[in-house]
Amino acid sequence: MNEEWKQAEPALSRMEVLKQGDNDPVSIVGESDDLYCIGVGTDAAVFVYEPLPAYAYKLYTEPALPKKQAETEVYHKLAGIPYFPVYYGAGDRYVVISREEGTTLYDCLLYGIPVPRQVIDDVEAARDLVRRNGLNPRDIHLKNVLMQNGRGKVLDVSEYIQSGNDKRWEHLLWAYDNVYPLLEGRKLPLWLLEAVKAAYNRLDPLNINLQEFAERIRKLFYKK
Repeated sequence: MNEEWKQAEPALSRMEVLKQGDNDPVSIVGESDDLYCIGVGTDAAVFVYEPLPAYAYKLYTEPALPKKQAETEVYHKLAGIPYFPVYYGAGDRYVVISREEGTTLYDCLLYGIPVPRQVIDDVEAARDLVRRNGLNPRDIHLKNVLMQNGRGKVLDVSEYIQSGNDKRWEHLLWAYDNVYPLLEGRKLPLWLLEAVKAAYNRLDPLNINLQEFAERIRKLFYKK
């Protein structure tokens, strides 16, 4: 088995990712001339090692290491499914997957890039295959879906071994059908996207009146 990705371990050992809050991006301590960060989440940061740019290294915070193990298990079960990155291996604090080019749905809204229905259908197909493999497709949100040449790819599978439905994707699907047609092609300001995210995170996902929530956001948008 080709394990050339391990060449990045000395550089990764000089980096530390620190947890900030349940819904806050992690912070990064350390530096390496060969690593650059391409994304941060609430549990991990993703790096590219310049000598091997085809790989993405997801480096976890200490409290989130159980999610790293879960992600490894999930990727083994999803091997060969094209809607997810390719899994290559793992170290003590990180997993290695294929570096995926594309634009997150979050950035599509930010920059006014239209999202075709095919992207949504691909995520639906991915969720169906996840269930067929005995897993639970959770935590699918705007920053966890990439648009690649008009097709969808799903990132971050670390919660797929958990039970329960967090409803995130169902709510996004409703918004795509009922709200997005009014916004497609428009650049949405960062403050608005972050305000919607903060307001949504304060609600009980299982008891949200989506129509009422959408009306509140509409008033916030037009007030500006």
